[in-house]
Amino acid sequence: MANLLVLKSSILGDYSQSNGLIDHLVSSWTDTQSVIERDLAAQPLPVLDGEIAGGLRGGDNLTQKQQDALALSDQLINEIHASDTLVIAAPMYNFSIPTQLKNWFDLIARAGVTFSYTEKGPVGLLTDKKVIVVTTRGGMHKDGATDTMVPYLKTILSFVGLTDVTFVYSEALAMGEELAAKALQEAKGELEKLTV
Repeated sequence: MANLLVLKSSILGDYSQSNGLIDHLVSSWTDTQSVIERDLAAQPLPVLDGEIAGGLRGGDNLTQKQQDALALSDQLINEIHASDTLVIAAPMYNFSIPTQLKNWFDLIARAGVTFSYTEKGPVGLLTDKKVIVVTTRGGMHKDGATDTMVPYLKTILSFVGLTDVTFVYSEALAMGEELAAKALQEAKGELEKLTV
């Protein structure tokens, strides 16, 4: 039985192709025990600033804003712990991930909680979980110099211990209806294989 944590980050709501692919994946998953879904665009997380960064370290005399951010961070991390598979929608916006998804990473990357520093460098503490990243793009960027998203996502995910990562691409979505339809269908087929 799969416990899924689903993260949507598209700003396009019902018109989002990444959200549609994520919904297709979840509905195809026949062996699901629980699903936690967060729409990071519909319910945005706070943007990391100096005050919040200080609060995420814990301690006494935290401001209300810091206490709220720390409690939210703990909740987000607990959602990861409660899941064995993370499903992340990562549409490409201006060659990067959406700000909404970056805010999530900023709140869950905490020293001593999701990673620790050692003499040999940082070690991720969120282990034994699978990650499926669905990335949608208007153009074609896979394996090219303009695909800065995938290296970043691999780095930040492995930094917190999430190393079993599968990427599913749906590209050329703004390059005509025929190419878009083909790309979406191929992505759906790949996603269905991951649910078996």
